[in-house]
Amino acid sequence: MKNNYFYKSSVSNIYKSPSKVSEITSQLLYGERFKILSKNKNWVKIKTSFDNYIGYIKNKDFTNDHKPTHKVFVLKANIFNKLNNKTEFFLPFASKISIIQENKKFIEFEINKWIKKKDVKEINHKETDYLKILKLFLKTRYIWGGKTHEGIDCSAILQLFYYYNNKFYPRDTKNQIKHSKGNVKRKKFKKGDLIFWNGHVAICINTKKLIHAYGPKKKVIIMSINKTIETIERTAKLIIKKISFIKH
Repeated sequence: MKNNYFYKSSVSNIYKSPSKVSEITSQLLYGERFKILSKNKNWVKIKTSFDNYIGYIKNKDFTNDHKPTHKVFVLKANIFNKLNNKTEFFLPFASKISIIQENKKFIEFEINKWIKKKDVKEINHKETDYLKILKLFLKTRYIWGGKTHEGIDCSAILQLFYYYNNKFYPRDTKNQIKHSKGNVKRKKFKKGDLIFWNGHVAICINTKKLIHAYGPKKKVIIMSINKTIETIERTAKLIIKKISFIKH
């Protein structure tokens, strides 16, 4: 456990290189574990423990002393600095916290930082209803590299289902395609099917509709499966790369 650290703020951008003008490739959630590969005064090069994702974060807001007991199970959990005194800050879905103290309605996860008890589950809770998680993000705006209520991309919305359930799943679509079993021959779709294109993924919610974080619509949206396939082929000149299925 020597080189194991945990992020201790609501969310951090992960940058491709150590510069704030660099591309944001992903994000680090509260309580997420990582290893430090190198660091200087301003930046830390990290490798996330969940999916081995490598990038740079600012050299602040992390600790090597964190034993999470609970995790956030709402899109965003309001942070209170006193009981019933709401702040403007949130913990995003799947943040992993440890309890300092609790009462009937609230839990304190850091000194003078409280969230509602109803917004969390125990750390080992598993949610097999993936649609319950995916639909939390409906109408959330599309942001490349995003993983929270403030913005999310297509591969993150899928990965977060696995992350919440403590199961490995890659971050980027290109690696998700390699990791997932499947083919491209099927013409009929069913609930739980994953449709992959180069650089994009969508999840079928039934035989006719899918949900995805869709760049052209700038949000997480439910669309017709057939219309989505036709639109992506017509506008982006992309055909289906693989059809797989979500495991739960």
